[in-house]
Amino acid sequence: MSPHARRREALRAHLVAADVDALLVTDLVNIRYLTGFTGSNAALLVHACGDAASRFCTDGRYAARARAEVPDLEPVIDRASAPALAAAAPGLGVARLGFESDVVTVEAHDVLAAAAPGVHLRRLPGRVQRLRAVKEDAELATLRAACALADAALADLLAAGGLRAGRSERDVAFELEARLRGHGADAPAFETIVAAGARSALPHHRPSGELLRAGDLVVLDFGARVGGYHSDMTRTFVLGAGAAWQRDLHALVVAAQAVGRTAAVPDADVVAVDAAARAVVEAAGRGEEFPHGLGHGVGLEIHEAPAVGPTGSGRLAERMTVTVEPGVYLPERGGVRVEDTVVVRPGTPEVLTGSPRELVEV
Repeated sequence: MSPHARRREALRAHLVAADVDALLVTDLVNIRYLTGFTGSNAALLVHACGDAASRFCTDGRYAARARAEVPDLEPVIDRASAPALAAAAPGLGVARLGFESDVVTVEAHDVLAAAAPGVHLRRLPGRVQRLRAVKEDAELATLRAACALADAALADLLAAGGLRAGRSERDVAFELEARLRGHGADAPAFETIVAAGARSALPHHRPSGELLRAGDLVVLDFGARVGGYHSDMTRTFVLGAGAAWQRDLHALVVAAQAVGRTAAVPDADVVAVDAAARAVVEAAGRGEEFPHGLGHGVGLEIHEAPAVGPTGSGRLAERMTVTVEPGVYLPERGGVRVEDTVVVRPGTPEVLTGSPRELVEV
């Protein structure tokens, strides 16, 4: 049984528990996870009775790709992939059809209902995402490769003097992304963040034409995409000798991050993991300056389940891959964020991002 077939088999237990005959999967990331398909238009009908009654649909542009990437499911070729599979459902013995209500609009729901009269549509959000949260060996190997590649790109940037006063944030971002590709990344995992000086206090700052200056804190938040999987890492630097407040702020964030990593163990409540790291920041009187959650799942998407933060829900499980990224931001002065991608393991997490965490003065 292929990895994708094993994943579909695992999903069937969820379908039986939900009392549906099949699930219509329309989220392309979930379809890739369950089939290996990498095109831009597809739908998948996973039948509770097995793959013989399941169907994969895409349009004519991807017929050859579907044969290569999804050889173990009967194909349907139709531009309107989801309605086509909904229409086929009654003939496959489907009376109760689950659908991904977290990604299907009201209009799309109405189209599906019209395509399959007499079939009862049931909302089943997040079922595939739950499976995706716990990673398999091959997935972890790909994530390790993506993280190692990002580490290498950052080391090259620093060794070449690419992070220095006088360069623009945008130029640093372009060079770092080029080095990611040079080491074999399919693409950056997301738009690289380079935030210098007072702009480092903006957690999601977009690189600008502003120049880096001596004495600036510089936040680099970036990652590589390899084989569809994403890495995610943040490191904070200072250009020249760090001021006392910069060193103290960085030390605070590193301490909080260490506590967060230690707390990320199997069966830990995601809110409690966040709270453990946040308590370090709050004890220093800077709780209001840590405005975001501690982390998030990472895999086929850069942000996926679980959400590790005050508003998260659920517990961590072994082999989940999450980020641990506390940040403290002082408006109009500067901010610090330190982030690693880790695999949840008993005792101590496996840290996939290996770049030094201490404050580097460049």
